[in-house]
Order: sequence, then C-alpha cells, then structure tokens
Amino acid sequence: MRRAVDLTQIALHAIWGNKLRSALTILGNIVSVGSIIAVVSLIQGVNDEVSGAIVSEFGSDSFLVDRTGLLMSEDDVEAARSNPRISLDDAAAIERYGPNLGAVMAEAGRNGEVRYRNQVLENVGIRGVTRDYIEFPTFTAERGRLMSPTEVERNRGVAILGYETADRLFGTLDPLDRVIKIQGVNFRVVGVSEPTPSTFGQSRDEYAIIPMGRFTKLFGSRPSMTLRGRPTAPEQLDRAMDDATVALRIERRLRTSEDNNFGLFTSDTVIGLYEQATTGIFAVLIGIVGLSLLVGGIVIMNIMLMVVSERTREIGLRKALGARRRDLLWQILAESVMLSVLGGVIGTAFGFGIALALSSLSPVPAAVHPWSVVLGISMTAVVGVFFGLYPASRAAALDPIAALGRS
Repeated sequence: MRRAVDLTQIALHAIWGNKLRSALTILGNIVSVGSIIAVVSLIQGVNDEVSGAIVSEFGSDSFLVDRTGLLMSEDDVEAARSNPRISLDDAAAIERYGPNLGAVMAEAGRNGEVRYRNQVLENVGIRGVTRDYIEFPTFTAERGRLMSPTEVERNRGVAILGYETADRLFGTLDPLDRVIKIQGVNFRVVGVSEPTPSTFGQSRDEYAIIPMGRFTKLFGSRPSMTLRGRPTAPEQLDRAMDDATVALRIERRLRTSEDNNFGLFTSDTVIGLYEQATTGIFAVLIGIVGLSLLVGGIVIMNIMLMVVSERTREIGLRKALGARRRDLLWQILAESVMLSVLGGVIGTAFGFGIALALSSLSPVPAAVHPWSVVLGISMTAVVGVFFGLYPASRAAALDPIAALGRS
C-alpha cells in the first residue's frame, strides 16, 4: 500500500512539473472520453424515454391484440392486408374462453375537434373504450374520477380529458362537470387524467376518453380497434396470451394449418424490437467515436517515450543506487496511467456536461448512469496501461552505466 502511494506521488509530481506538456498529452483523452460519454448518455436517455413511453402506453402487465401485429417484412405487410378488423365480438370471445384473464377492453382512436364555448382544439385524440378499461392502471384521474363501468356500458355522454387538453380548453377554470362538444356532440367532463412526461418534446396528454358506443356514433360503426388484455396475476401473462390466441382462433374458425389472422404482443416485445433495431447503429456510433481513444493512447505512448529519453540519467542513477527493474517499470507505468486516468476523469465530466446541455437545448433526452462513469474511467486506465507498457519496459531495460555516461 505504501509503495502504491509513493508511486502515485512520484507520478503526480512529474505530471505537475510539466504542466503544459501534461495538459496537451491528456487533451486527446479528454476529447475522446468526453465524446464517448456524451454519446452513451444521449443513447441511454433515448432508450429510457422510448421504453418509458411504450410501457406507459401499453402497460407492463398487459398485452395487445390488433389487426396486423408487429410487421417485420414486406411479406408480413402483404399477408396482413386480408386480416379482418378487430371487433367487440373478438373481445367477448376472449372473455368467454380466457380463464387466466382478469380484464379485456376494446379501444379505438381517431382525431377530432373538441370545443368549450369559443375555445376550439383540433386534432385531439378521441379514444373510445369499453367498460373494463377501468381495470388498467394506464387510465388515471388526477382530478375528478374515471367513467364508471355503468356509464361506459350505457353509453352516457361523459368524458375524461388529458391533462393538456383540459388546460388548453379551460385554463384556470375548473373543468369538472362542465359540458364540452366533441365533434359537435355534448359531453360532460367527469375527470382529468394525470400528466404524463412528453416524448421527444411531443405532448402525450392531448386526448379525450369517451364510451365506445358514443365513439362509434361519432366516427362510424366499424372503427379500427385494438384489444387490451390483463391477466389475473402478472405471472399468468403468458398463459393469458395463450388463452386469447385460442379464443380468437375459435371465434374466427381458423383451421390448424392456418396462421393467425391477428397480432398479439406485449410492451416487452415492442421494446425488444426497438433495441434489436438500434443496437447495431449505436454500437457503430460508439465504435467510431472510440477510435479517438486509440489516438489518445498513441499520443501518451509517444510522450512517455520522450520522457524516458529525457530522464535517462535519472533512471541510470536510480539503478546505480539499487532500484530494481520492476521499480522503474512501475514508476513509468504509474505516470502513464495517471495521465490517462486524469484525462478520463476530466473527459467524463466534460461528456456529461455536453449531454446535459444538448438535452436542455433540444428534445433529445440524456441519462447519466453510474456505470457510464465507471466505463469512462476504466477505459482510460486500460489505455494508460496498454500504451504505457512499452515505454516503461524500455526504461526498465536501460543499462545503468550507459545511461550515466550520456550527457
């Protein structure tokens, strides 16, 4: 332990004694590590935001059924063209045949006009839901209440507004129990949903939720629906999905040899596909930026070779006084590692600063994770060892008599 402290002090003294040269030496590491940390922070921020948006939209313990599913190729697109629309009969079939299902809801969406007195909002997301919607935690009420299952089943003229929709329509007024017009039809506001974080600067709170029966009267009797299922317990999710698959195949009279004419997936499926699509791109991007770290290592090696050349007499004197080969090896290596790590520490802080600045000035999010700090500093330590090993070996191999004889 004492030896390590002594080596560190000697290395810091040597670095401090040549401040300008040391600063120029670590500049490459600062730029390279800063770039890597900034890219990693932005990538992690994007991943966290996308994953959070998917989970908040679909729910973590539920699954979705739609007409096409996740289309992976042109053949999938072509095959899905003939799939029948999802209907309320499909939802009823899943309820009948799904012993592991705790709730099944149908949902449809269209953009429409919402008005309160002279305040008009266009292209608001109008969402029609069935009675079991209340069983899904993604539907919330910060003010007021949710629509009751009875109100939904009887197609009452009630609505829940998204937080931003309520704010833009009513401002400082209390929206509860006020009558608004959706597509020219009266609805009474019974609740306002909790605000949700925006995604890449785009609001996700511009919507109004109404009973499905009212939705079909506004937009037609055959809307494009999706179904959402929730198991009786989170650990039963796979079994619930199997039950839903069997129920729909029976309802649609599909033969054993026929493929499913519907899609079924979870939020994890969507997140997995997103990560699969972006992992390669992100890896290439980090690899390109990481090349600058290699350049920084080469600079450190060249500087350390010059240091060894400048301190030949000092090295010879130390050997003559009894310094062992490994003592000199560790001395030069410690200086190389200290230079590299110092650049890594400054570069890590620099990279985080860049990422947070870009996040505050643009809709692209950034996320600072402890593992990325460890990554940045660890990379520079490895670079310091790798590129400092050759100069340290040359210093340790010097002949003391020849070294002392140099002017």
